[in-house]
Amino acid sequence: MFEQIIISGFGGQGALFAGQLLTYAGLEEDREVAWLPSYGPEMRGGTARCTVTVSDEPIGSPITDTPSAVIALNPPSLEMFEPRVLPGGLLIVNSSIAKEEVKRKDIRSLRIPATDMARDEFANERMANMILLGALVSMTRVVTLDSVMTALQKNLPQRRHHLLEPNRIALQKGWDIAQQASKD
Repeated sequence: MFEQIIISGFGGQGALFAGQLLTYAGLEEDREVAWLPSYGPEMRGGTARCTVTVSDEPIGSPITDTPSAVIALNPPSLEMFEPRVLPGGLLIVNSSIAKEEVKRKDIRSLRIPATDMARDEFANERMANMILLGALVSMTRVVTLDSVMTALQKNLPQRRHHLLEPNRIALQKGWDIAQQASKD
C-alpha cells in the first residue's frame, strides 16, 4: 500500500491537524509515514495544506504532484488539486464552502456539507475536518477508524480532552456518510 493524500483549506480549518492525526494513525499501525505541512504567510485565513504519505514500504519522498486522495476544504483547494488527483483517485469536497461541482469523471468524488453539519450538529465549524477525515478513512481504508481514535487520544493535549467524544462522533459521521454514498 502506498497512499499520498493532500488535505488543504484555509488556515484555521484544521487541515494540518487532520493530516497529523492521519499520520499518527499510520504510526499506530506500524506503517511508514511522512507528514509535510505547507502554509501561507497568514496563519488564520491564509492557505494551509499538508501531504500525508502512508506506506508499507520506505518512503522515498514526501512530495507529490499527483496525490491518490485529496480533501478540499475550500474553493481554492478544489480548484488547485482536482486536476492533480491520480486517475481512479479520490476527491472529498467540503461542499458547504466549495460550491463548484467536481468536473473530472475519472476519479471518485464525494461532496459533504461538512461545515454546515459541524455548525448544526456540534455548534463548532472546526469539526468539519473530522467529518471529512472520517469519510476519507472510510473510502480509502488507508488506516482504521480505531487507529485514528487512538491517535487522537494519544496526541490531543490534555486541556482539549473534552473534545474527544465530539471528534469521535464527527469521525464516525463522516465514515457513515461515505458508507451510505458507496451504497447509492
